[in-house]
Amino acid sequence: MRALVLLLLAGILLAQAPPAPAPAPKAVGTMSELMIDVVYPTSNAVFYIFREPPKNQVDWDNFKTQALTLAESANLLMMPSRARDQDKWMADAKLLWDVGNKAYRAAQAKNLEAILALNDELNTACVQCHMDYRQAYGRRPTGAKQQK
Repeated sequence: MRALVLLLLAGILLAQAPPAPAPAPKAVGTMSELMIDVVYPTSNAVFYIFREPPKNQVDWDNFKTQALTLAESANLLMMPSRARDQDKWMADAKLLWDVGNKAYRAAQAKNLEAILALNDELNTACVQCHMDYRQAYGRRPTGAKQQK
């Protein structure tokens, strides 16, 4: 009987113990690797879907995976170890998340027109972040010769 009471008390104490903190996310690749290996190919799947629109369930499933990966890549950009700041960086990443989420939902619905309509929004998300965080983006190198 005494052992049962001790076991019961131990169970109550364990149930009341605070949960262990979740491990912090850790980046695997560099920012450049994330962009080149994940963001560029998945955004290109959205940008260029008109070249080879999905024709069957396998095609739609493949595109749906690309769209989901694009949306989730925005979460990777928002990781504390990657976020450059809590202001513009997070807002820019949220733009990518929004368009990736819309592309994923449209892929689930097999709505090609909705995906095609995302082109400008995706372009805006990419350009805005690059303008904010890539120093030479959209600027002509100094000393560049103008072509006549």
